[in-house]
Amino acid sequence: MQYVDLQRLKEELLPLVERASMGEDVIITKDEQPLVKLVSMTKRQRQFGSAKGQIKIADDFDSPLEEFREYM
Repeated sequence: MQYVDLQRLKEELLPLVERASMGEDVIITKDEQPLVKLVSMTKRQRQFGSAKGQIKIADDFDSPLEEFREYM
């Protein structure tokens, strides 16, 4: 999250809007107090395959649990 003083806002507005549109939250401050939060109004497209290799499913994932053997 980025904090920006209101005095600097005039010269930095376009880059801040660009950062917010990419999904980053931007906080605008006045006298070091949070005043406004810029957030994107559009949803980012899901990137299929972006978590590839990050998720591991155990080989026995769908095996019956020991605690429930008496019910089977």
